[in-house]
Amino acid sequence: MNAPAPERPQTGPRPSLAVAVIVLAQCLSTSLWFSPSGVADSLMQAWQLSAAAFGWLLAATQLGFIAGTLAFAFSGAADRFQPTRIFVVCSSLGALANAAVTWGVTDYGVFWSLRFVVGMCLAGIYPLGMKMLVQRVGSKPAAALGWLVGMLTLGTAMPHGLRALGQSWPWPEVLLGSSVLAVVGAVLVAWMGQPPKQAASASQPTAPAPLRLNTQALREVIAVRGFRASALGYFGHMWELYAFWSVLPWLSLPIHRSLVAGGYGWAPSVALMSFAAIGMGFFGCVLGGMWSRRVGSARVAATALTASGLMCLGYPLIPDTWPLVQLGALLFWGVCVVADSPQFSAMSSQHAPPQWLGSALVLQNGIGFLITVLSILLLGWAVQQWGSMALWLLAPGPVLGLWAMRPLLTPDLERTP
Repeated sequence: MNAPAPERPQTGPRPSLAVAVIVLAQCLSTSLWFSPSGVADSLMQAWQLSAAAFGWLLAATQLGFIAGTLAFAFSGAADRFQPTRIFVVCSSLGALANAAVTWGVTDYGVFWSLRFVVGMCLAGIYPLGMKMLVQRVGSKPAAALGWLVGMLTLGTAMPHGLRALGQSWPWPEVLLGSSVLAVVGAVLVAWMGQPPKQAASASQPTAPAPLRLNTQALREVIAVRGFRASALGYFGHMWELYAFWSVLPWLSLPIHRSLVAGGYGWAPSVALMSFAAIGMGFFGCVLGGMWSRRVGSARVAATALTASGLMCLGYPLIPDTWPLVQLGALLFWGVCVVADSPQFSAMSSQHAPPQWLGSALVLQNGIGFLITVLSILLLGWAVQQWGSMALWLLAPGPVLGLWAMRPLLTPDLERTP
């Protein structure tokens, strides 16, 4: 009697290659997010925009992202359709909306609307990319998510890096270039295809196909104690993160002036210090992901959140006559301020109901970015009034985040898949 034929292996790249493809595709497609910041000077000159008007262009992308994530969460679309298909469609549409600005658009309102559409498309790229990653790596995604968020952090730093190099790129070419990169990202994900059935079975949707208001999923997600603790910790982290990044040029300027006045041999520019402080977060994310394999995501997140919270309190107390200490503090703060982000995403993905994983991630991201809009506006006003003492307004975020995530540090919940 012949032995049964072995089961045919699943198609698609092996998990390690798939993770690399997802990280690369995310980096390429989210260039849609950062491209206007990299050409701020030429864009403002060509469109005759004030700083406030340009700021509202950036805000349009954020608001579109928030609207998109909430739409995905409340409709359940993130779990009713394959994440690879959502990623490909959103990356392609986002590339089209981003490039459309260069096709004879002269009205600011149309420009703003197109950036809002780009933001909505990014809601199908960033959180859904995390879902694809979790499907590929299984129950311990923290290290892979560390690379993912680390690359996005470098993308956030890139506009400051371009300014530090003294480059002034033509804005149409940069926007078109980022659209091309987004299309390449979509092609990579389409080539990668769906994950093997055994890796994705836990995350496959069990919900009915028609789209409708999906409060059931949100109720099930919020009811999970572990997800609730992780999401609330993430919200505290987000109160601090983008507000800190937004005032880095303001914090770097007095350091530059002190170094110049003090006769130091080399005084880095404001742009270079801002790039370095944000870019250091790459190492925080990657090293934090590696460390989580030994101590768990909860301890890594709590350590990073504690360190960044102490920086909120301590940085304003550093005398302006100690510019090198201030610079070192900003670089250290840059490492720890984002190191907890991939860990919170990992914990949320582990505790969320598998059938609603996509909805859980987009909901967490949407609320988190809504919080950033509030903290950025508050801190931007406060630093003009109180100087660096305004950084104390960021401290409640880490404090409340640590308080909220306490259940995750207990042995029983920490082991919960």
